[in-house]
Amino acid sequence: MRLYLLALNPTDSVTEGFLPAAARLGLDVTVLTDQPEAHRHAYPETEILECDVRDFRAVITRISTHRRPDAVFTNSDHLQTQAALAAAYFGLPGKDWRATLRAKDKAEMRRHLAAAGVDTVWSAEITEADITGPVAIDAPYPCVLKPREGVASEDVVLVDGPEDLVTHAKEILDRRPGTVLVVEEYLPGELYTLETLGDGRVRHVLGGFHTELSPPPYFIEERLVFVPAHPEPVVAQVLAQLDALGVGFGACHTEFVVHEGRARIIEVNYRAIGDQCDLLLARLLDVPLFEHVLRTHLGEPLPADLGVRHDGAARLEYPCADRAGTLTEAPEAAELTVEGVHLTYRPLRRTGERHDLYRTNRDYLGVLRATGTDQPTVDRVVADFLAAQRWEIQP
Repeated sequence: MRLYLLALNPTDSVTEGFLPAAARLGLDVTVLTDQPEAHRHAYPETEILECDVRDFRAVITRISTHRRPDAVFTNSDHLQTQAALAAAYFGLPGKDWRATLRAKDKAEMRRHLAAAGVDTVWSAEITEADITGPVAIDAPYPCVLKPREGVASEDVVLVDGPEDLVTHAKEILDRRPGTVLVVEEYLPGELYTLETLGDGRVRHVLGGFHTELSPPPYFIEERLVFVPAHPEPVVAQVLAQLDALGVGFGACHTEFVVHEGRARIIEVNYRAIGDQCDLLLARLLDVPLFEHVLRTHLGEPLPADLGVRHDGAARLEYPCADRAGTLTEAPEAAELTVEGVHLTYRPLRRTGERHDLYRTNRDYLGVLRATGTDQPTVDRVVADFLAAQRWEIQP
């Protein structure tokens, strides 16, 4: 059976998660990408074909002129609609392209949730031509400014007035000409995630994370602590919003806040959680998570019981650069067990590399994954490990 996997840049989710899972399932994999050399370097044994994967028509043509597909899949935020349309064209299982579009387009998501009567958030779109127009005057400050189709908190900023909004909007548009921006009401509350897996018939809730962010005005995810089960009323509210969006097939990573018992979606990432959280989740729950995701795209039903472990505790930490410069000293990759806590540290930036300060997850210097069975022990072991490391950045 042949799996077509759509990708932009190589990611840990694909390299360490989905490709090994596809091999275990005995699938023949063809990667379609607009960055073929990067993928050939990452996994030279896999078939890589160059394709303008942002264009669903190019994807369909590339597949139809190659080998017959049994599944079309992507774990990229940017390519969900293209993969959904290609799968539908070939009559294969996949996500509803309307749901993928609603999830990707943050303004459309707000409009759709409001029209469905499940949640209303003040939201408006602006372009370079109207950043000083009525939206800047009427917005309910403080509010959030972000790209309409952005990811990973990139260019997401809290603004406290019209002048602040215009300044930040100009900075973003200088970096990303032609981008449509969204200005929306700031939603207070603690930030959480809900991880789900469905086959269109049954949907499993895999738990989630409590996310700690950098100080405002930016929203960099600095650490996540696993939450085995959110309160049932909270889960019910989030699932109702996902149902309104039509989200329920394959993996989904939903970010939401809870304030005074009310759960409100921040964004829906219609794919598996990234930044190595998916790798941690598979280990923590002791389930073949990546295989399950691929099986749904092959048309196989999920089991009624995934056999998830319920005694796990976990934490992820992302040491971040706090300034631009060259990384001159950093710890090596490590894998060890301390007091029953399994630690995996992976560097994300090589020494000798110079970077600007991005105010996003591109500032991550590394990622530490920790799993165990007792949260206080996990937290203490993580703190001790990080305190013993050193990252040095020179101007």
